[in-house]
Amino acid sequence: MPRFAPFDALRYAPGTDLQAVIAPPYDVLSDDDINRLKALDGHNITHIDVPAGGDLSLGPAQAADDGEDPYRRADRLLRQWLADGVLVRDGAPSYTVYRMSFTDATGAAREITGVLGGLEVVDEGAGGVLPHERTTPKAVTDRLDLTRATAANLSPVWGLSLANGLTAALAAPGEPVGEMTAEGVVHRVERIADPARIAEITAVLAADDVLIADGHHRYAISRTYRDEVRAATSRRDTEAEYTLAFVNELKADQLSIEAIHRLYSGICLGHLRGVLAECFDFAPLDGAPTPATLREMSQAGRLVLLYLNDDGGLEAEWMTPKPAAFDGLRALDGAYLEHALEPVEREPHGSNLAVSYQHGLDEMLAAVRSGQVTAGVLIRPTSLAEIERTAREGLLMPPKSTFFTPKLRTGFVIRPTARL
Repeated sequence: MPRFAPFDALRYAPGTDLQAVIAPPYDVLSDDDINRLKALDGHNITHIDVPAGGDLSLGPAQAADDGEDPYRRADRLLRQWLADGVLVRDGAPSYTVYRMSFTDATGAAREITGVLGGLEVVDEGAGGVLPHERTTPKAVTDRLDLTRATAANLSPVWGLSLANGLTAALAAPGEPVGEMTAEGVVHRVERIADPARIAEITAVLAADDVLIADGHHRYAISRTYRDEVRAATSRRDTEAEYTLAFVNELKADQLSIEAIHRLYSGICLGHLRGVLAECFDFAPLDGAPTPATLREMSQAGRLVLLYLNDDGGLEAEWMTPKPAAFDGLRALDGAYLEHALEPVEREPHGSNLAVSYQHGLDEMLAAVRSGQVTAGVLIRPTSLAEIERTAREGLLMPPKSTFFTPKLRTGFVIRPTARL
């Protein structure tokens, strides 16, 4: 089972306006987002967490040497903020309870409660910390360079504990640290330094595996960094043996999972639809899909195909799996589509078929209406039961099978991997 440990956290000093300094995770930010956040406050966490993004001249904290390496700049800023009292150290190991209160897509009020701490970095396939889906190729040099330069974890991995009891262990409030609101979500953090509560939380998390929900690439980077520290120090007891993680319990009322839909290009519409028709029955859908369509998809077990007709208008069709078409497969729409499109991949020019991913109904409709893709397929969210079943059996879901919301914010806690 994985080790989970408290650490001596770095935080913004008491009284800091967290609305001005806390930011979304680096991997959802556009250059415009980065520019806006850096201009918002000279101490916004993006100055350190995304040093190579946006306009590097923005913000008083960035106006140093134009030729300065961005990762060295991030390290310099981190140390400067500590020296200036912008950031302060807890002074003793602690956990941070992180609560997100929001209204989900169905209109129901929700609160997700988890804990920020140090999650053990284990070798691939060693167990304890489990991936839950295959990852797509992605450049990882940026995060590794930032971790090397700053000797710190800034953006947490999101893990799901398969153990029972974490929610109960986090129910009592800790010492309030701060809160902020973004996109209708209230983010609140509380410090737990009491040894008895720390021991209770640690024991609960030691009882079963942790499944990575979001941050597979970040976790992989932590493994590379750990190995570099081991090679440099000949030690296996440094802070590099752990990485910053938010962990909450794998429970229905503790998760909000939305679908990541598919967009296809590099193939003509007739060919794509013909191949899909081997596994799906099609029926017309009146008008453009709405949120009610998404609910009906889940209730009726159907997908939706989107494309433009000859006049450039949007067309939508129900896609109902044919009887026995997917026998033996996981009950995952992503797996269904991969299976249905295997014949295209085997064709001489099958490699021209390209799939991309998009979250959000409005974004999907805009992408198809742009004419830049052949078609899109709306899929259903992955069920909680399927997530746990797949994890327990040591299997992986197709890429982009799950979209966990809301997104964790960066900046509430910084975890040093060496003494700063």
